[in-house]
Amino acid sequence: MTKNIYRTVTYALLFIAGALAIGYYTLPVNRVNMRSRLVMLGDFDGNNKWDAADAALLAGIAADPFAQPAGTVYRADANRNGLLDEEDLYFLRELYKTGDPYQARDYFTAKGIVFPYPRDFFRYVPDTEYVQHPVLALEHPAEAASPLKFLGQARVKASFGYRAELLREIYSEGIRFSLAYARRAPGLQPKEKEYAALKTARCAALWRAGGYHELLLELMALTEDAETLTVTGQPAFVAQSLYLRDHLRGLLESQLYKDYLAGRAPAGAVFAEMQKYLRSDMNIEADLAGLEPPRDFLELKNYADRARWQYYKSSSSRRDFRRLLLFAQYDRRYLRAAARTTRRLGDAPLENHNLPMVLLFRRALEIKEGNKLAAVGLIDEAVRVPFTWVKAIPREKLPASVALENFLLPGNKEDGSDKSRHWNVFGGISLYKSPEESLRLALAREVKDFRDHPSPHAMTEFIRDTMANLNGIYYVVSIDPLLVK
Repeated sequence: MTKNIYRTVTYALLFIAGALAIGYYTLPVNRVNMRSRLVMLGDFDGNNKWDAADAALLAGIAADPFAQPAGTVYRADANRNGLLDEEDLYFLRELYKTGDPYQARDYFTAKGIVFPYPRDFFRYVPDTEYVQHPVLALEHPAEAASPLKFLGQARVKASFGYRAELLREIYSEGIRFSLAYARRAPGLQPKEKEYAALKTARCAALWRAGGYHELLLELMALTEDAETLTVTGQPAFVAQSLYLRDHLRGLLESQLYKDYLAGRAPAGAVFAEMQKYLRSDMNIEADLAGLEPPRDFLELKNYADRARWQYYKSSSSRRDFRRLLLFAQYDRRYLRAAARTTRRLGDAPLENHNLPMVLLFRRALEIKEGNKLAAVGLIDEAVRVPFTWVKAIPREKLPASVALENFLLPGNKEDGSDKSRHWNVFGGISLYKSPEESLRLALAREVKDFRDHPSPHAMTEFIRDTMANLNGIYYVVSIDPLLVK
């Protein structure tokens, strides 16, 4: 009896195993773990219909597309050309009249007018695809009241190819800034208005000179300031930090520094000039040459509560990293900003670096839902990840102006991820300690590095690292998560 049961169970298991094997090798099987979502273009309220409610939402999107998430505005790109243009509005408005894409297409086809196929209004979007915010290509009412008087010319200027793309993005970014500025204008402080006036004047000068790529980046910086920054409640120390940064930038271009590089002036003279700016700009008295080094910069417990810092670094999930990397690899605005590089040792004032870091931090802040400590932790962990495939490229195959360590980060080859970490780490220490404590610790660290290997190159890096630290302190502290939302 027991033998019969054993034999029956054995045969049953063999039969099941055989059936499973046959099924696996003969039936269609999902062998690729790809997750996608079905997107219905033109359906903004998610009711799987094209109706009057969607028409009303489309009007709101056209009025201020930058107030909407990229995924929402993406649904308005009916012709799928990466722009929000008049044809998109035309197609969708006609579709809303009937709610039936077959009927709409038949109507236009009978008239000899091209209209999308019904399936053209649907897309499967994989979770690993980065959804871009379409570029605004509509004539927008904000153009008339904008402080950027050249926007109308940018919209109609005849061009093609790369320059045409730049002009479209300039117009789109200009409208985005104009809308943000109009929202903020009633509550701006006099200093903020003065700053905006200086920057818009620089934009006008760049337009007249035909410096389109530089103009686009200047507009992006203005937009980021308008959408994320406020001086309300900003510590006075932080408000002054950019004055010190600009003084250090001027120091690198000064006759004194040229004399130092040529061996005609001592390092002490450069330190004395920096001490003067620390005193006048930041109210910090410091003997840089005799500054005590930090105990060990590599031990973050000496600067902040290491347990908290490590907690926020470790709290980032694979999904968080994937979202940040997709942004850095595909976001149009970030790539425009990070594309600006110069020849080796040609970016002494860090012109190439700050705007991309602002954009990266803003994205990290969005991923971490407004938590600055978590955003700092996410970036800190991300820039430490080695990109083996980049390092495998022979150095002679890399242009001198491209970062070797990490193509996703801004800066030139000599900087790699170094300045990005300076920006982020000392910005983060401002949150754990204070902006003043962060700067003092940064100066102590930089002086130690210089004393270990004193040279003109080390002095230049001392000053440039300090500039990156000041940028990080200013933006990490001053960006308002509520404005970002």
